[in-house]
Amino acid sequence: MGDPADHLAEAFRGLAQHLRFLQALGTRELPLSRDYLVGPVGSLRRLEAAIEGCTRCKLCQGRRTIVFGSGPSEARLMLIGEGPGEEEDRQGQPFVGRAGQLLTRMLESVGIARDEVYITNIVKCRPPGNRNPEPDEIAACAPFLEGQLAAIQPRIVCALGTFAAQTLLRTREPIGKLRGRVHPFGTIRLVPTFHPAFLLRNPGPAYRRLAWEDMKLLKREYDRVREG
Repeated sequence: MGDPADHLAEAFRGLAQHLRFLQALGTRELPLSRDYLVGPVGSLRRLEAAIEGCTRCKLCQGRRTIVFGSGPSEARLMLIGEGPGEEEDRQGQPFVGRAGQLLTRMLESVGIARDEVYITNIVKCRPPGNRNPEPDEIAACAPFLEGQLAAIQPRIVCALGTFAAQTLLRTREPIGKLRGRVHPFGTIRLVPTFHPAFLLRNPGPAYRRLAWEDMKLLKREYDRVREG
């Protein structure tokens, strides 16, 4: 069952992350109520309610829907991309277009079912023309991603693509140098790989082989935390 002290420390870390999320949203006072001691499902519901109708950055001007995220609240593996595309903006779910279909096949190739992982993006609204999110847009969405991480507390994060990996790791290193190894991300282990959309644009065997190696690395790390 593990050391009770470790469980308590993990609970306090989650509480601290949630308080930082509330502070970023402008909350200055909290009533002393058990209502704030909700589990992952309740936390995600509050986050999704808080982002409804969001106008914190200019991406709100051209979006159809806010693409919050999908997957089980108890997921030990979280996948994070850069932002929604056209099909995601239409359906309100992450990775449902051609890139999403490829992502599902990539996960299944190493025995990971899509419905056991949580999937989200750095920003929750589609950037115009699928451009990279800008710094103010990332900052506006950061509290929501931090809130998702605090609620779910995944053990492994897979960063999908250059932009997501660079943003999460706060580096300018290209994906070619970041992929193929595990990076510390707070108490989480982070595995970067190519974005599925990049693989669709570059269908040659060289990138497929590298992506396959990344998926095997992700599976090893995932198995380790599931067995631990």
